[in-house]
Amino acid sequence: MGDKARLLETRRLVGAPADGSDQDGDRNPSSYGPGGQGEGSSPDAGCATEAADLELETARRRAAESGDPASLSMLGALLLRRGDLDGAERHLRAATAEGDRSAANNLGVLLHQRGYADEAAAWWRVAAVAGSAPAAHALGRYHRERGDEPAAEYWLRQSAESGHALGAYALADLLEHRSDVDAERWFRSAAERGHREAAYRLARILDGRSPGAQARSGGLDDGLGGSLVPSTNSRLVAVGGGDTSVRELRAAAAAGGRRPDGPAGEAEQWYRQAAARGHRRAALHLGTLLEARGETQEAARWYLTSAKDGEPRAACALGFLLRDAGDTDSAAVWWRRAAQEGDGNAANALGALHADRGEPQQAERWYRTALDAGDVNGAYNLGLLCAEQGRTAQAEQWYRRAAYAGHKEAANALAVLLLQGGDSAGAEPWFSKAAEAGSVDAAFNLGILYAGRDEDETAFQWYERAAAAGHTDAALQVAMALLREGGPEAGEEAERHLRTAVKGGNAEAAFRLGALLDRDDDGHGRFECEEWYERAARQGHRRAQVRLGMLVAERGDVVAAAHWYRQAAEAGSRNGAFNLGLLLAREGSEQEAALWWARAAEAGHGRAALRLALLAARRGDLAEGRLWCAQAVELGPAEVAERAARLRDALSQELSA
Repeated sequence: MGDKARLLETRRLVGAPADGSDQDGDRNPSSYGPGGQGEGSSPDAGCATEAADLELETARRRAAESGDPASLSMLGALLLRRGDLDGAERHLRAATAEGDRSAANNLGVLLHQRGYADEAAAWWRVAAVAGSAPAAHALGRYHRERGDEPAAEYWLRQSAESGHALGAYALADLLEHRSDVDAERWFRSAAERGHREAAYRLARILDGRSPGAQARSGGLDDGLGGSLVPSTNSRLVAVGGGDTSVRELRAAAAAGGRRPDGPAGEAEQWYRQAAARGHRRAALHLGTLLEARGETQEAARWYLTSAKDGEPRAACALGFLLRDAGDTDSAAVWWRRAAQEGDGNAANALGALHADRGEPQQAERWYRTALDAGDVNGAYNLGLLCAEQGRTAQAEQWYRRAAYAGHKEAANALAVLLLQGGDSAGAEPWFSKAAEAGSVDAAFNLGILYAGRDEDETAFQWYERAAAAGHTDAALQVAMALLREGGPEAGEEAERHLRTAVKGGNAEAAFRLGALLDRDDDGHGRFECEEWYERAARQGHRRAQVRLGMLVAERGDVVAAAHWYRQAAEAGSRNGAFNLGLLLAREGSEQEAALWWARAAEAGHGRAALRLALLAARRGDLAEGRLWCAQAVELGPAEVAERAARLRDALSQELSA
């Protein structure tokens, strides 16, 4: 082998110093090292050791025989890799004296390991000037560590433009620190050369452009007036603090949609490349993207891979996936593992699991663990737990702790607690703080608060704000206010809000949407209104049951009409009882009809009282007829009272004749 060939081989064998970039996984290696392949154990470790010994012996013999710089450099590199610094230094200095740039680079690595950073930089400069990309990378890192960013950029750019992956990565890292858009180009360059941390960082940049990025930057009641609600989620399990929690990652991935194209699709490709090379955080993010597309089996595999590599958020995510599949016992195992590694999200999930199982002491233990891990949701969940147990004072303390830490739903829950205790003045600022922070429930609750003070315009503004954010009960309140205003435009807007409200399963909203459509003269509106009446009726809405009974009665379906009238009547609807009486009377069951009319009349139904009066008069029971007439006159409405008065007078004349 000629000298030139041996020199090329030397340069190929001697790698760059490590750059602390997680190139070897999510571990943090020392900033500088002899480079090359890692020396971790493997099933073939014995064979590898024998091969290394043979390589070293061959290099020794070649150096002794030829004494050329390339052989000395190779021998020095091998000794450096084996940790023989004294032996390596002698050979590297000899090769460097003869102008071997690889030897100069590795001499710098050796001196850096011994703590002589400045002398190491001098040798790296020699090698870099001679064209060594690894030395330029090392020199750039040296200058960055000392705060000389212009010099660092110069040498890192030299390395990167020479095609050195670690140099490209380090340059990208420096540029990203300055918010320089050119960072993406160099992350891509390093990633294309197999640098897995660069692939991960590139994926994160691309992922930040996806529709779910905004979600990452952050993780009702029936009735006319609505009711105060602490939160749409009774138990939150998001983690606070440094890394994005798995709950936020999953939400962001879901918000990004399921189509693997655009920036999200390219991000997925780079996540895959990094994950396939053992990058545990890339495996975690890949899992969230796959889960959002419904590919839960593959997502679980990546979560498992990441979790086994020590990523607690992946263990937490795997727990959620198992819980969603109904395997809460296995979910608890992974949550416990993640919680023990400091994941507050998992600790909260464990707390919620124990709370749902009726184990408040265990729940409290894990919520406190979450709080100790820096997760403010632990305080919020402790507040919820205490509130459920009637420990109001303790609940208020925990809510306050979380609210002062900026937890918007805790602020809303605290306001609800204060309002329930009669302190509306104390509740209002907490509602406002929570609503301004983005709590949809707090905005709705402010609407209720102002409506209770008859400040309808302000109440409407808060209802409208909550409705715009998807709060279905607020949408109902907005629709009702618009319907009170009247007008065709108000009707169209009210219909839009009612259609939003029914998505929350609100029976009142379904009834009001049916009633609005019932006003339309075209057949389609009448047909659709029956669908909404039936939805509300099946939820026990009495007025909807009566209206549905009337519609099916018009079609001649007496059996269905009787069913719905009876449902309403037995639930206390006087109109349902009256209409059921009419139906039974028409079918010849006057005696049973009288029983339902009596129930309706006793509930204040004037027409039912008049019907009973007429029925008594036909039977010849004039005294009873006169009594029912008197009740009908009292109950009204006006036309009923007028007819009942005439009948009462006639019956009085008969009795006095």
